[in-house]
Amino acid sequence: MVMTSSPTDPTDSGATGGYLLDNARAEAGERFVWLAELFDGVTRGHFERLGVGPGSRCWEVGAGGTSIPAALAAMVGPTGYVLATDLDTSWLQENDGYDVRRHDVAADPPPEPGTFDLVHARLVLVHVPDRARALATMAAALRPGGWLLIEDADTALQPLACLDDSGPEQRRANRIRNAIRELLAGRGAELRYGRTLPAALRAAGLADVAASGSFPVGGVACDRLEASTIRHVRRELIAAGLADDAELDAHLAAIGAGRLDLTLAPLISAWGRAGRMRAGGGQSVVVEGVEP
Repeated sequence: MVMTSSPTDPTDSGATGGYLLDNARAEAGERFVWLAELFDGVTRGHFERLGVGPGSRCWEVGAGGTSIPAALAAMVGPTGYVLATDLDTSWLQENDGYDVRRHDVAADPPPEPGTFDLVHARLVLVHVPDRARALATMAAALRPGGWLLIEDADTALQPLACLDDSGPEQRRANRIRNAIRELLAGRGAELRYGRTLPAALRAAGLADVAASGSFPVGGVACDRLEASTIRHVRRELIAAGLADDAELDAHLAAIGAGRLDLTLAPLISAWGRAGRMRAGGGQSVVVEGVEP
C-alpha cells in the first residue's frame, strides 16, 4: 500500500481505531525510504512544472519523512521558506533547511494564511475523516495565484498487489493486499478518494484544475515497501482473522526471493490554483500572470 503520514492520533494503534500505518513504529521509517524511491521523482516533477524555485514559500502537509521537505528546501534556496507539518514530527529534521511544526490539518487553522506559493500533501487526505475541511485549510494558506497539489492513492481503482495473478503466490499476495484494504477501510480510509481529487479541488474554490496518475510495477522498491508494510500491519491482520503467521511468512519469503512483480495503487496527483480577490471581496481566476 502507498500510505504515509499521521492524520489521526499516532499513539492509537489498537485494533479498533486510529491510523493503521502510523509513524510511531520503526517500519514507518522503512516505508518512507521506499515511498521516496518510488514517488519522489513524480512529485518533484510536479513541483518544477508548478513553478517552485528560488524564493518560493511552500507548506508540506503531513510530511512524514524528510525527503520532500528537504527537496523543497533545496529548490527554494536561502531566499525561500519551507514549513513541514505533521501530527507526529519525530522523523523530521529542522536542520535540513525547513521549519517543523506539529499541526492537524483537519482541526487547526492554516499557518500563515494567504502566504504560500505551494501547499502539498501526499498520501494524507485519504486517511483524514474531514477531507473537505482539510482542503479548505490548505487552500486558505495559498497566496493569490498559489498552487495546491494533492497526491493520493485510489486503492479501489487498482486493488491488486500482482497484476498477473497466474500462480498461487501471486493470488496469495492479492488476498493479503485485499485484507490490508479491509483494515484501512475499517479505520476510516476512503479507498476511492484519488479519483475524486479534481472535483474536490474545484469544490474548494481552485481554478485551472488538472490531474494525472502514476504507479510502478515490479522492482526492488516495490518489494521492500510491501515487506515493510506487511511487518507494520502484521499483528492487526492476525488479530482481525484476515491472515495467519504461516501465510504472512510465506508471502514475505516470496517477496524476499524476488518471485513477485508487485505493484501499488495508482497515485493520483491533482493541482489547482487560488484566484485573486477582487476589491468587492469576490474571487477571480488567475490566468498566467494576467490581472483580472
